Amino acid sequence: MPIVAQSTETADWVSRFADDVIEESERRAPGKPVVVASGLSPSGPIHLGNLREVMTPHLVADEIRRRGYRVRHLISWDDYDRYRKVPAGIAGVDESWAEHIGKPLTSVPAPKGSAHPNWAEHFKAAMVASLAELGVEFDGISQTEQYTSGVYREQILHAMKHRGDIDAILAQYRTKPKAAEKQQKPLDEAELEAEEGSGAASEDDGSSGSAGYFPYKPFCGNCEKDLTTVTAYDDDSTELTYACTACGFSETVRLSEFNRGKLVWKVDWPMRWAYEGVIFEPSGVDHSSPGSSFQVGGQIVGIFGGKQPIGPMYAFVGISGMAKMSSSRGGVPTPADALKIMEPQLLRWLYARRRPNQSFKIAFDQEIQRLYDEWDKLAAKVADGSALPGDVAAYTRAVGTAAGELPKTRRPLPYRTLASVADITAGHQDQALRILSELDPADPLGSLDEARPRYDRAEAWINTHVPADQRTIVREEPDADLLKSLDEPSQQSIRLLLDGLQDHWSLDGLTHLVYGVPKVQAGFSADATPKELPPEIKTAQRSFFALLYHLLVGRDTGPRLPTLLLAVGQERVRALLGE
Repeated sequence: MPIVAQSTETADWVSRFADDVIEESERRAPGKPVVVASGLSPSGPIHLGNLREVMTPHLVADEIRRRGYRVRHLISWDDYDRYRKVPAGIAGVDESWAEHIGKPLTSVPAPKGSAHPNWAEHFKAAMVASLAELGVEFDGISQTEQYTSGVYREQILHAMKHRGDIDAILAQYRTKPKAAEKQQKPLDEAELEAEEGSGAASEDDGSSGSAGYFPYKPFCGNCEKDLTTVTAYDDDSTELTYACTACGFSETVRLSEFNRGKLVWKVDWPMRWAYEGVIFEPSGVDHSSPGSSFQVGGQIVGIFGGKQPIGPMYAFVGISGMAKMSSSRGGVPTPADALKIMEPQLLRWLYARRRPNQSFKIAFDQEIQRLYDEWDKLAAKVADGSALPGDVAAYTRAVGTAAGELPKTRRPLPYRTLASVADITAGHQDQALRILSELDPADPLGSLDEARPRYDRAEAWINTHVPADQRTIVREEPDADLLKSLDEPSQQSIRLLLDGLQDHWSLDGLTHLVYGVPKVQAGFSADATPKELPPEIKTAQRSFFALLYHLLVGRDTGPRLPTLLLAVGQERVRALLGE
């Protein structure tokens, strides 16, 4: 099977794929635009795992564009797929939607309150908006429009004429044991659901009843469902008779004029490869196991005069603290959810820096702060020329495309600092600006707009993903009982802090001060490095920090102390610390 080799090197995987795709395109279709493809089923929220189906060919297509080639990135919206089941957790949808199971997704009403005309358009719209924000350039193809307008008529008739050949290929796999029987360990429920993908991979491959095998399924002319069986077909006249098992309706139509049905998935996909001339298309694990759509399609595509695309199998994308994703589960994060709490550049980077066969997680919990720290360190290394070539390539692909750089934050302050400020100020923008302008007195922030959109993303994360009991609430009054109970060393540590506030009132200055107080108390210089200090100093620092948190916010922990002190303000800090 012509699948691009999965390299174990850490160099830029995108460039290597681009090399192979250009070479293959010049061999198959010299002088024509390079065609890469993705397929998405708007059967429910299109989640961050599905995004890998788009980002992998997007990054390769963008690299090819950067080299001066013409490229088409096709996204086939599988909106003519059947509505399989009522997804959990979608607002405005209840079990009454089960009456639509079996209809095309474009024939199912949109969730209640939606501005869109049908189910497919509702979920497609959110993804289109996210792709625009991510800088993904593509040509969208509605499979409903393709089938109902008769675009594939010749291909359908050809498939029906060669149904015996198709059946023979599929028969090679029908008798083989299922891949699940070879599993070394059982999959958990989330993994099983994730392997379902959009559901297309698990569809039957056509009927093999008494009338024979047919790779085409009509939608019923009465109830619109695909619970139909072809009972007769004549190649010469193209007359096709079907019966609906759902409502009992039956009719005879001329397939050369009939546009209300589609090829079964394992035939539909390779037909499209041939029709569109696809050179590169990745596939998920649900399409890549023995006997699955991608493997079988590699043989069926020849019937349509085409070749199977080259492309890797891509691995799962997970969420910090959540099981592997499946769109059939309720509440699965989408690209739109991620873009509310992180800038497009960071999300692009997460997909660009890992090879397709490597799984990774996207953070919606505290881990997002560490990811942003890592991103900012990479940006600094790229700027000073110390980053490794593979890291530079991933960074470059994250911050822009062949069309130019994505909009960015003018003053990219640390995400964890912005989150802390948003947490403490609870929506008061004037207070947020006051704190942020004091971070660096030599170069104060003039407007919150300079810190946007990163500030808005951090604020959204605090408001939507940090539990209420973890939010920071500064004390209104000093904790008199705690202050009275302090021993002499604790009182001295607070006095040293208060004495240094005025001269250290900046983010760097306060960082130096709070870490320096326990050093000075122990008889060392505030500038002493960890190598020059005994291990006990770290213990003393932790105890000092815990004391300050209790006095300021009534908890053992909280935002980074320098940020918290700036947020509270010098006058209020002095009051809460008993001055």
